[in-house]
Amino acid sequence: MSVETENAVDSKHEDTEQPPAASPPVTASTAVGRTSATERDPISSEKFTFWLPPNVIVNPFDIVSVGQVNQPDMPRSTTYGLVTLLEHRTDAPNHLANFISNNFGELVEVPNTPRQGTTVAFANVLSNNADIYMPVPSDRLVVFADPAGIQQALGTDTLIQDRPHDAIPAGLIKMSNGAATVAYLDRRYVLGPESAHVNISGISGLATKTSYAMFLIQSILQKASDPGKIAVIILNVKQADLLQIDQDPAHPPTSEQMRLWEALGLEPRHFTNVRYLLPRGFTSGQPNSYPPVPAIHTTYAYDLEGTADKLDMLFSNVADPAGTMEGIYGEIMTGITGRGAEFKNIQSWASLLDFLREKGTQGKWRGMFAGSSLGAFRRHLRRIVQTRQTGVFVDSRSTNEKLLTRELVNIKGGWTYVVDIAKLGDEEQSLVFGDILRTIYAVKAEEAEAREEKGPVPEKIIIFVDELNKYAPSGARTSPIAQQVLDVAERGRSLGVILISAQQFMSAVHERVTGNSATKIVGRTGSAEVLQPDYRFLEQDIRMAVTRLIKGELLINHAVYRQPVKVIFPLPAYRQEQN
Repeated sequence: MSVETENAVDSKHEDTEQPPAASPPVTASTAVGRTSATERDPISSEKFTFWLPPNVIVNPFDIVSVGQVNQPDMPRSTTYGLVTLLEHRTDAPNHLANFISNNFGELVEVPNTPRQGTTVAFANVLSNNADIYMPVPSDRLVVFADPAGIQQALGTDTLIQDRPHDAIPAGLIKMSNGAATVAYLDRRYVLGPESAHVNISGISGLATKTSYAMFLIQSILQKASDPGKIAVIILNVKQADLLQIDQDPAHPPTSEQMRLWEALGLEPRHFTNVRYLLPRGFTSGQPNSYPPVPAIHTTYAYDLEGTADKLDMLFSNVADPAGTMEGIYGEIMTGITGRGAEFKNIQSWASLLDFLREKGTQGKWRGMFAGSSLGAFRRHLRRIVQTRQTGVFVDSRSTNEKLLTRELVNIKGGWTYVVDIAKLGDEEQSLVFGDILRTIYAVKAEEAEAREEKGPVPEKIIIFVDELNKYAPSGARTSPIAQQVLDVAERGRSLGVILISAQQFMSAVHERVTGNSATKIVGRTGSAEVLQPDYRFLEQDIRMAVTRLIKGELLINHAVYRQPVKVIFPLPAYRQEQN
């Protein structure tokens, strides 16, 4: 059927085929297909299907629109849908019929029975502009949604019109027809108070988790009405990836990258007002960090006096089914911080180890802990702070070595703090991350010691950590560090403590952490992983599409979206080793 004939056929349905006045008229020349309802495959209020004419390309995650209701006493409405799956169907009753029609399997001959077929697209309903969720009638023209329609489909149209200061660019949605628009996050569901936290998952190297997190943080800061009220803490966990974020890249962004930044309404900037906190190494005056080491940095270390109230975090990775270790370090923490008489001469790790050796030979300590239990505790502690440590534990800190707690208790808005833990052992990393969470939580809850720095506590403190599964693994067991993560995930938004976390496998992270993340970002993921219950917020067809994402493509599931959307984003504009 020609375009002119199609238009003539549709002329009597002109009003029906028109979306809201702001959109161009729907005609056969702009349509990509027609809705189709059959006896066995009906259209519902949640899903609709449409067939595609030849030479039309539609892909999963495209957003389409279709006219729905046009009654005299009802508002004209448009339904928006997210394409999730495409199938090619023919009139062949089975595959054997196709085999027979090709002269019983002759590959080089023209089939004796030409089959009639078409591609059918399946779409999940995103929204309706008039909040009318009647099923879309059959035989309605379907078109690609325009940029304004996409915003309406996602529910962000009122956000960018009425509260543009709350609209955070999170990536660019690109359609198969070349149209593009910005995917916005609602600030209230990222930084609170409505909800908060962002979790990013995907295969290492293909999902670009760290790059996206850094882009998102930059987007938050650039769009903030007062960035001086926001502080950022970033944990560097891989090589020197994040130890040059205050430097320009070695090469300027490509024209393609610049177009991405401009389309998002952002500027390709490096971070400013950055403080680097690096762990002490065994070599005097040299931090234990991968090169290049920032020229200006602060070295942190842990002596017993500054760590006594955090001993529980040192044992987060030690199995303790009977709670014996917990009982011992609880007594030690109370004794040292409370300056008990028994602990008055214990001022270093070495003296604490000697104390434990002595008590282990004197029967049950405090009538509760046998010598064998004290011996096991001492062996674990000695392994962590002496034999297998990386240099961060000291009996006495020099004047140039600071306590991480003291540095962060004075956190200032408008600054970014990069805490390097890349070369630390697992127990040391857990201690540092737990130290950060506990300190910031106390600062925001006004439970910390008096701040030395003048000025108010930042309204929002964003903490970014990769490899979250190390600190809050899935399962019933909850360690002290995991409990700290859960506290931030469940109650941090009320205090303004925001967690942006990442890991390869969402299923490896405690479900209460991911469940409390209002925004979930999913990159390329293996088929076995996406079938885990943790991905139940994605429909089956979408889960399979996730396994085909290419590097730089991500799925965003945000609190205000009814369905996830696929986005691309620009690379962060700071110096990296691969630049």
